[in-house]
Amino acid sequence: MAGRVPLGTDRAVVAGEMETTFIENLRYTADLLSQEDMIGLLEPINNRITDPRYYLNTPHQAAAILEKVGRPNLKLQLDLFHCQIMDGNLSHNLETYFPLIGHIQIAQVPGRHEPDSPGELNFPYIFELLESLGYTGYVGCEYAPKGDTLEGLGWLRSYWESRGLQHGGTSKA
Repeated sequence: MAGRVPLGTDRAVVAGEMETTFIENLRYTADLLSQEDMIGLLEPINNRITDPRYYLNTPHQAAAILEKVGRPNLKLQLDLFHCQIMDGNLSHNLETYFPLIGHIQIAQVPGRHEPDSPGELNFPYIFELLESLGYTGYVGCEYAPKGDTLEGLGWLRSYWESRGLQHGGTSKA
């Protein structure tokens, strides 16, 4: 976690010091993780709705920090909910930051519910884009289900069926 701008402090005034500390901490952590052959993730969280004081807000900022840290075992955790709120233009951002992405998370905007709930994002398009880019990792579902867990995962069954797949993603053929 990147930390929060202290209460009553101007973000611009402390940004340099916070970045320096964050980079030092990330280098230390990345070196520890590398000893265990592990990857660390940086997740930008929007400061418009979720946490106004959170330091790391955009994939642009995260990419710049990852470059400064210079450790190959640190990656971007791109939560499309936060990315849409802060910047939109998800196709461009996915293409631009794809080499840095270690994990994707999803939730519909603005309600942070299931991908098939009403909102701004077209998840079938996004999933196809991820496939075309060669993304083979997991997609984390970080949303607030409107109902119970099974209801909250109903969108996935519908998505698989629309792609000619059975439950679990296996081909019918």
